[in-house]
Amino acid sequence: MSLRILFLCTAYNGLAQRAWAELSDLGHQVAVQVAADAATMRAAVARERPQLIVAPMLKSAIPEDIWRRHVCLIVHPGIVGDRGPSSLDWAILEREPDWGVTVLQAAEEMDAGDIWASAGFAMRAVPKSQLYRHEVADAALRALLLAVERFESGDYRPQALDYARADVRGRLRPGIRASDREIDWHGDTASLHDRIRSADSAPGARVELAGLRCHAFGAHIEPSLRGRPGELLGRREGAVCVGTGDGALWLSHLREKDGIKLPATRVLGERRLAGVAQRPPRPATSVAARRDRAYRQIRYREIGAVGYLHFDFYNGAMSTGQCDRLRTAFLQARRRPTRAIVLMGGQDIWSNGIHLNAIEAAADPALESWRNILAMNALVREIVLTESHLVISAMQGNAGAGGVILALAADQVWARRGAVMNPHYKGMGGLYGSEYWTYLLPRRVGQAMAQELTEELRPLGTGAAERIGLIDAAFGTGVADFAAHVEQRAERLADPTAWRKAVALKRRHRAADERRKPLESYGAEELAHMYRNFFGADRSYHEARRRFVRKNTAACEAAAAHSAPTSARPAQVPA
Repeated sequence: MSLRILFLCTAYNGLAQRAWAELSDLGHQVAVQVAADAATMRAAVARERPQLIVAPMLKSAIPEDIWRRHVCLIVHPGIVGDRGPSSLDWAILEREPDWGVTVLQAAEEMDAGDIWASAGFAMRAVPKSQLYRHEVADAALRALLLAVERFESGDYRPQALDYARADVRGRLRPGIRASDREIDWHGDTASLHDRIRSADSAPGARVELAGLRCHAFGAHIEPSLRGRPGELLGRREGAVCVGTGDGALWLSHLREKDGIKLPATRVLGERRLAGVAQRPPRPATSVAARRDRAYRQIRYREIGAVGYLHFDFYNGAMSTGQCDRLRTAFLQARRRPTRAIVLMGGQDIWSNGIHLNAIEAAADPALESWRNILAMNALVREIVLTESHLVISAMQGNAGAGGVILALAADQVWARRGAVMNPHYKGMGGLYGSEYWTYLLPRRVGQAMAQELTEELRPLGTGAAERIGLIDAAFGTGVADFAAHVEQRAERLADPTAWRKAVALKRRHRAADERRKPLESYGAEELAHMYRNFFGADRSYHEARRRFVRKNTAACEAAAAHSAPTSARPAQVPA
C-alpha cells in the first residue's frame, strides 16, 4: 500500500532526507514542507491532503486543528518517557550508557502523546552531531519504519505514555541553558569534553581563551600534554590545545558572538597565539595507528598491502589548505609499497566539498572560492590518474556536492548503509561545480541520470545510489561494523592476482577515456562556468553562500540564548 505522507520539518536535515529516501524506496509518496509557523503547516496540509503526517525534525508545535484531524507522528530523540527540547544534550551530560528514539503521536502536551514505536542504541563518547547523524538516525529510521508499517495495518493501537510502568525510565527535563555547559578550565578533562560535545555542532560551549569570550567546538582529549588550566599549550592544523584541571583538550573550532564558526587559530589570531608552539603529529603508518589518540585531521595507517587514509574535517568542509594537505598525504600513500589505498574520510561525514565558512571569512571570498576549487580539483585529479594502486572510497557518513564527486574519483565506492548523498551543486546559488564531475558522474550513472541528479537536487539514500550505479556497495550496521567489512573487502581486492587484473583493466579504461576526451578538457570547461559563478555579474552564489553561513550563525545564537570583493582576480580560464 502506498501512503501519501507529508513531512513537516524545521529544516530538511540529514535525518529528514534519509527518512524521505527510505520511505520513497518503499513506494510511499512523500512531500516535504519546511515550516516555521502554523500558517505554512496548514497550507501544506491543505495542498497535499496527506494520509499521514510525519515530523522527523520539528522544533515548533503542530497546530491543534491539524493533529486532531490527522495522525501526526513526531520523531523524538529520547527514550520512552523522555520529554523536553534538550533530550540528547542531557543524555550526554549525564553519561547515559544507552539512549533511544521514540515515535509518538502529536497531542496537546508536548512529547506526551501515544507511542507508536521506539528503538534504542548504545551511547558513544563523540559529539552530539555525530551521535545524531549515526546512532540517532539509525534508531529513528528503525522506529519510524515500524510506526508507518503499524499505521498502514489499520489495526494497531498506540500505547499511552504511563510513567507507572517499570520499563519507562524517561522523564520531563527542562531546556538546557548556556550556563549548564559553561567551561571552567579548572574542571576535569572528561567533564569538560562532555560539555563541549553536548553543544556540538550548535550552539557551542561558552569558553574564555586568552581573554576572548567565544563558543567552542570539536573537542578532542589530549593524551600527554599538560599545563595550567586555560593555558594554550599548542596548535596544530588550525586547532589549539588548552590545559584543564587534570589534562588538556584540543579545540578545532571557535565562534565569536555574531561571528561564524572557524578554525580556532583563525579566531584567536596571531597576537593571542604569540609564543604558542606548533605541535605537528607524529607519523602513524602501521596497525599501531589504531591506538594513536593524538588529535590529527589526516591520519594514515597500513594493514598488509592496504593503506588507509583518514581525513576527519569538521562538518566535512575542506578548505584550500586542507585539500592541499590531503593531496600531499595521498601522494605519500601512493609512494608506499602497497597495492590499494582506501579513502576513509571521517567517521561522521565523508566530505561536503569546499569550505563555505572559510570562504565567507576571507578578505576576498571570490578569490578564495577559486583557490579552494582549484585545490579540490588537484586532489581529485591525482586520485583519477593513479595507476599504481587500486583506490577505494569508503564513505562512513553523509556526503554532499563536491564531496560526493571526490568519492567517485576512486575505482570502487562503498558506503555505510544509511548514509545520505547529495550529488549536486545548484542549490548554492546556481553553482555549476567542478572536481571533474562532468566526467566522473556520467561515467558512473550515464548522461541522462547525471543530468537528473544535478538538476532535481534530490538526496539519495544508499539503496537508490547502489541501484543506479553511483556506488558499488552499501553495507554495515554502524560505523564499527562498516569499518570491519571495509578491511575484509579491501584485503580481498589487494590479493596479488586480483589486483593485477584490476589495475590492468583500470589502465585500459583510463587510456580509452583520455583518447575520447582529455581529463583536463572536462576541468577547463567546468572552471569556465565556476569563474562566472565567482567573478561574474550574477552574485547569486555569493548571496546564497552568505545566507547559508550567516543563517547557521543566527541559529547558533538563538540556541545559545534558549557582495564579495573581486580586487584580485586570476586570469580567465579558457572556455
